[in-house]
Amino acid sequence: MASVTSLAATVNQRVADALSAALPEAGAADPLLRRSDRADFQANGMLALAKKLKGNPRELAAKVVEGIPAGESGAVIKEIEVSGPGFLNITLADEAIIKTLAERAADARLGVPYAEAPGTTVIDYAQPNVAKEMHVGHLRSAVIGAAMVEILEFTGEKVIRRHHIGDWGTQFGMLIQYLIEHPHELDHKSGADTEVSGEEAMSNLNRLYKASRALFDSDEEFKERARRRVVDLQAGDEETRALWQRFVDESKIYFYSVFNKLDMEIHDTDVVGESGYNAMLEETCRLLEESGVAVRSEGALCVFFDDVKGPDGNPVPLIVKKSNGGYGYAATDLSAIRDRVQNLGAQTLLYVVDARQSLHFKMVFETARRAGWLNEKTQAVQLAFGTVLGKDGKPFKTREGETVRLVDLLDEAIERATAVVREKNNEKINLTAQEIVENGAQIGIGAVKYADLSTSAARDYKFDLDQMVSLNGDTSVYLQYAYARIQSIKRRAGETRPAAHPELELAPAERALGLHLDGFAEVVAEAAASYEPHRLAAYLYQLASYLTTFYDQCQVVSADNPAEVVENRLFLCDLTGRTLHQGMALLGIRTPERL
Repeated sequence: MASVTSLAATVNQRVADALSAALPEAGAADPLLRRSDRADFQANGMLALAKKLKGNPRELAAKVVEGIPAGESGAVIKEIEVSGPGFLNITLADEAIIKTLAERAADARLGVPYAEAPGTTVIDYAQPNVAKEMHVGHLRSAVIGAAMVEILEFTGEKVIRRHHIGDWGTQFGMLIQYLIEHPHELDHKSGADTEVSGEEAMSNLNRLYKASRALFDSDEEFKERARRRVVDLQAGDEETRALWQRFVDESKIYFYSVFNKLDMEIHDTDVVGESGYNAMLEETCRLLEESGVAVRSEGALCVFFDDVKGPDGNPVPLIVKKSNGGYGYAATDLSAIRDRVQNLGAQTLLYVVDARQSLHFKMVFETARRAGWLNEKTQAVQLAFGTVLGKDGKPFKTREGETVRLVDLLDEAIERATAVVREKNNEKINLTAQEIVENGAQIGIGAVKYADLSTSAARDYKFDLDQMVSLNGDTSVYLQYAYARIQSIKRRAGETRPAAHPELELAPAERALGLHLDGFAEVVAEAAASYEPHRLAAYLYQLASYLTTFYDQCQVVSADNPAEVVENRLFLCDLTGRTLHQGMALLGIRTPERL
């Protein structure tokens, strides 16, 4: 169906039209419409306009009011009045609220329109390293990136996922050489016919990495053999490449087990690591040097910037190719840009990367612009994120001072959430043992994701599981219980079905809930345009809060209520539940039916 125009947009247009009619010499003017505690909306634009025209804002506001029909049958606006120095306080008709919500409810997309001019976005996120364990530092890129994939796809954008895993580098010479000399180190104890667990795969890799590192550090002859193996790898030697591929495949078993626990879909075709751009590196360097974007400096191929200088005041270059002929990260990142723009046809490249890499990406993006690979039709954006901190506000570490394993963190979240579900279970809810386990996993993972997504990505945030799994406050558990409560109400209603009744007068809590529901489409569009999933998380928390007030003040299923009141309140509950479910899904969080 056609997209539903929000009440806010309708009112804004009415006021804008009245402004133009009252003062045609002012041209198009923004009414500056905002939600208000004194009415449903407040328009503040008359103050700036009156100042511009050297007029009286209250008189201007009065002229605007004269041009807006209010209080008439079928009108959107019930009441409009001039307040203070020239504000317009606007109250909507109950009928208009319910009619608009009924249109949203009839749409499977809840009134969220597709973007007018969708394009193609490549999102670079969830970038673990081959043969290394994922830790808490890998969490935010995965969670934020996955949410942006869902949000952008929902608005109609074509999204191409890219997991730029660290699968290349000198350390592979050491690992491969050790495996050649100890050929059974990656064999699976579980047997050929048994599916290998992520834990077993990582255990094998950890054991081999530690043993090879110890030998590399203590045996000069092994170190020399390992270095020669790097040359073989880079030259494409078949045996060396085949062994390298074993490390990649073993790591993927582990990666996918972690992402599966995070309730994230990762597809093999989306995993294009550093090695995927090897064939482009020399051409990238040649193009940069021939165009004059990069220059030779002390044997290295570098790009310089006027505004990037070190503590000594000297320019700090982006090194594309080292003096020894090796390629830097910049060569790979620039080749990836070429591939994503020229071969994948992307208009936007979105990098969900730690804020501490901001300078590197600023230099890479500027280099790509100078080379013409990025231009007015293509853009690269870093969605920079902050650090995960412990309760003490310091970087999150174990008690022994080591980096926290991501699997351990997720397991503890699931364990804590399962305990909460088990504690809240009773004869009335009567969850089965399997439902307790499933709900515990959904709530635990949801808690971890929501704690991340409810904070602006650029900010650091404290990882506090006690708070994350709390039923009170701004947590995913609070939202999940709100959704489950709605499903419980609908079950109690039996044969009575939700139905909109625009003719009814609404209670204050009904109006507040309805007006907030009206803003869903706008918030999704804002989150997509600004790459800020925390805007959607904040909206959903407010929605659950409005639902709580509604639930407390407006009894839904009651023999004392007329049938149409029950149906209308069930309608508000049902639309709230669908909105919570859809909004949480866009954040990658599940909503259990019973809790």
